[in-house]
Amino acid sequence: METRPLGNTGHDSSVLTFGAIALNYVEQDEANAMVEDLLDEGVNHVDVAPTYGDAELKLAPSLDAHRDEIFLGCKTQERTYNGAWGELHRSLDRLGTDSIDLYQFHAVTRYDELETIVGEGEGANGPDPGALAAFRDAKREGLIDHIGLTSHGDPSLIRTAMKRIDELETVMFPLNYTLLSKDGPEYDYGAVLDLAREQGVGTLGIKAFAKAPWPANLPESERPYDTWYEPYDTREEIEACLRFALSRGLTTVTNAGDPELVPAIAAAASNYEEMSDEEQRALVEAARERDTPVPSP
Repeated sequence: METRPLGNTGHDSSVLTFGAIALNYVEQDEANAMVEDLLDEGVNHVDVAPTYGDAELKLAPSLDAHRDEIFLGCKTQERTYNGAWGELHRSLDRLGTDSIDLYQFHAVTRYDELETIVGEGEGANGPDPGALAAFRDAKREGLIDHIGLTSHGDPSLIRTAMKRIDELETVMFPLNYTLLSKDGPEYDYGAVLDLAREQGVGTLGIKAFAKAPWPANLPESERPYDTWYEPYDTREEIEACLRFALSRGLTTVTNAGDPELVPAIAAAASNYEEMSDEEQRALVEAARERDTPVPSP
């Protein structure tokens, strides 16, 4: 599988990052087999979070067996120093590892969250040093190696964070052809990609396989996939989605969260070929009348 430099981190990530939320929906034996299969395909970047059910625990055995082969990304939705510090140590314990390669501020969607992260918010007892200070201390202690941010919200917020946090080495954000068919600043994730190129920041694409919001009248229990959006699911559609996202210049793309979709996405990544500008334009034009499930607060 092709690899690309993850910004200035010094790591070359496989063009597919395994979004380990998929492990939450399978038993341990199947989780072990899924990770083994992905490593055999050439995946070397794995992304997990404490909000992904028991995915951290199910990933732990594979990490123990293959730690040197896996660039491990993890995240926290805690915004304060104490919250982030505590959750980092909980993730380290659940994952059974001494360090995390890429630790990320997870799902940052509001400016007040960013203020708290960078240490300009107010805690219960006065000014709070913020999660960024915890990340800095963790990096000094060798608990994390690199710092990133993820968001599926306002693209301008992501760009603001990139300008304010000097240590930011990666950003994770949505990118797909339906999004790029829309006008308006709330859809302008392409500008995030452009700024990342300028800054030498690694880019991780999410929601590359998002087709549309689930129909409002479809109960969650009747959805055919464990995803918060309706995904493209045929082999041809999956290949087109992945090729489009990677051809825009992303470092790597994460899979859709349902384990049933992971093998087809991995196969598409192993056989990735760049998409021509003409093909990209045709997909964007065809999607102009479709709804998009992102951005989302």
